[in-house]
Amino acid sequence: MAGFERFVQSRSHVLLRTAYLLAGDRHLAEDLLQDTLSKVAQHWEVVVAEGNPEAYARTVLYHRAVDTWRTRLRRPKVVGDVVREPAEPSDLFGDSDRRMLLRSALARLTARQRAVLVLRFYEDRTEAQAAEVLGCSVSTVKTTTRAALERLRVTAPELAELTDRMVVSP
Repeated sequence: MAGFERFVQSRSHVLLRTAYLLAGDRHLAEDLLQDTLSKVAQHWEVVVAEGNPEAYARTVLYHRAVDTWRTRLRRPKVVGDVVREPAEPSDLFGDSDRRMLLRSALARLTARQRAVLVLRFYEDRTEAQAAEVLGCSVSTVKTTTRAALERLRVTAPELAELTDRMVVSP
């Protein structure tokens, strides 16, 4: 298990950043990462034998994020959700107002829409790679990306410059 501990120490900060983008909340991201690492630990020997523990962990992370969203759909909604700052704020866009606007707009997307946008534009994966990670078809990734970008354009027209650069192939 020493290998697992080294993996957690070296990669958890990167996985936490992705979890935050998926969850939109620092505390939910920490829970998501903890759940993911628990699943990875259960299968550590097989994961190491396959040769790419981070890829496995990311796949679990995305699946757990979407599963969490599905579970929340069945529960009553909590009024007054607040978008919190990430543990280590990073200056991705150079402009804190725009960053806050993007964070707020992303919080209004479904978990699947956020997952697709994170995979496609934050991790710079192809549509086929995103489909493989999410366990869906390429056309689902394309449709979800298109819907997510449209929703961002509607909910945050100030981000048009950013969303217009995110082109989806037909």
